Amino acid sequence: MDSTPLMNTYKRAGVDFVLGDGEYLYDTHGRRYIDFLAGIAVVSVGHANPTVASAINSQALTLVHVSNLFGSPPMRSLAERLRSSTGGWGKVFFCNSGAEANECAIKLARKAGGGKRFRILAADGAFHGRTLASLAATGQPEKWRGFEPLPEGFLHRPFNDLGAFAEAIDESVAAIMVEPIQGERGVIPGSRGFLQGLRDLCDRASIPLIFDEVQTGVGRTGEWWAFQHFGIKPDIFTSAKGIANGLPLGACIANEPYASVFKPGDHGTTYGGGAVVCAAALATFDEIERRGLLSESKRKGELLADLVARVDQVREVRGAGLMRGIVLESPIAFGVVAAALERGLVINATSETVLRFVPPLIISDNAIKEGVKILEDAVAAARTSPAAHSASMTVQQSY
Repeated sequence: MDSTPLMNTYKRAGVDFVLGDGEYLYDTHGRRYIDFLAGIAVVSVGHANPTVASAINSQALTLVHVSNLFGSPPMRSLAERLRSSTGGWGKVFFCNSGAEANECAIKLARKAGGGKRFRILAADGAFHGRTLASLAATGQPEKWRGFEPLPEGFLHRPFNDLGAFAEAIDESVAAIMVEPIQGERGVIPGSRGFLQGLRDLCDRASIPLIFDEVQTGVGRTGEWWAFQHFGIKPDIFTSAKGIANGLPLGACIANEPYASVFKPGDHGTTYGGGAVVCAAALATFDEIERRGLLSESKRKGELLADLVARVDQVREVRGAGLMRGIVLESPIAFGVVAAALERGLVINATSETVLRFVPPLIISDNAIKEGVKILEDAVAAARTSPAAHSASMTVQQSY
């Protein structure tokens, strides 16, 4: 890393990708890889999607940026599209990332709390971003080290433990903020009882329920939003990752009365909701609807889960749709990641025992089957080859 101009913030795997096509990636040597990672749940409708690329090109030749002191048709259209995806509720703040979307949600809750309610109650193991406030909301103390003191006012309680959350509610709590499915912890779903219980707690305390849907949203789990699986309506939710198929865009969507808390000057961003990224997002939504990818995500997710469950060393497959956590019997996950990459499959590990699969929603059945066959070989290699396990340690968890 000493000779590179890049900061040493990632342990890259030693492969440079130069071309993408649907569910496939190609490196500098022209070698093809099946992509089960999709830029970490980002490239929803596939690499180099022609519809998205055409929308980006057309908008770039028309209008790129005017600032948020003015409006633009793509921004207004996308806000309406997001509202439609919820069933007709919510107002939108556009930004550039999931962390920024979560910052917006935190600020909304605190502003609504009027200064008396300021604490955000979040979950152990949660991941909400790497800005200081979203990092403080993240329930992973190992990620806090070196950045203390973090902003005050964040409490963490065990995920799926409703009683622990209930005991933590007092007059200082401004909101409860959770992921419906914890992604970076290893794809751990919230139970229906837990999430409904949080809804009830917030109703009784007159505080907002915030769902972080940065990883779970935009069709990833088989519905537009994971909360729709449970029939539970949050007051505020956040989105990013898959919303614009690889372009930087985030959104915070809030229902009343929280949608009206901000006044001009309370919050802002220079680039959020730019015309090009909103055009890309509109094209992404078009593709998901045109190709029936909500139902296809459910079907393909079940196919993937069924095939993976038969692989040696797989103890459990959890998650929903095309967001799956693969729990292994042995602590070889990083070795499996390295061995899979050597064999032409891009996957990710969230811990020594958990793999995460979040492929493009357009992935074909044949690519799923081929990818699982490679996985079988990679698991066998990781179990028997110390060299593969050693190489795996250079592959970092991706957040």
